[in-house]
Amino acid sequence: MTELVADTSALVSLGIVDDHDPSPIALLDREYDLLVPNEVAEELTDVASYDDEHGRAAQTVRSSLTDDCVLSVELDREFPLDDGENAAVCLANERASEILLCDEFNSLGLIHASLADTRLVTTPTLLSVFTKREQLSQSTAAAILNTIADARSWDGNSYVQRARSQLENG
Repeated sequence: MTELVADTSALVSLGIVDDHDPSPIALLDREYDLLVPNEVAEELTDVASYDDEHGRAAQTVRSSLTDDCVLSVELDREFPLDDGENAAVCLANERASEILLCDEFNSLGLIHASLADTRLVTTPTLLSVFTKREQLSQSTAAAILNTIADARSWDGNSYVQRARSQLENG
């Protein structure tokens, strides 16, 4: 199975739409060997303490994580982003994971440059993969992306707009 390391932002994004059938989190669990660093699990716990959509999403994801998918990693003290992104990049590099799932759109260039042999994937890209594998229809994936974009305030993001257009227009 393909190993995928995930950052907090992407997991919260996917957790927002847990009510879809199949849910993106369920597809992620089924299709990938999901790994998260301790820092991401801790961030999910912190976000889950909020009584809002993001908190509920983080709680959904956090409750689905098993002990064997949460791993320790040594942080790169020179990495300029928060500990969650730092740990996710370090874990992906340490394990030579195939995929890093991350939605830090303002820092994708930095994150991509920090990865050794790991492919950087965002939630919109993952949804597109699910459509290509016929696990989600394009209309369902577009609806999921719209729900996530609304909740995450992604409407002005050109990357997300392009992904939305590709899903909606085939």
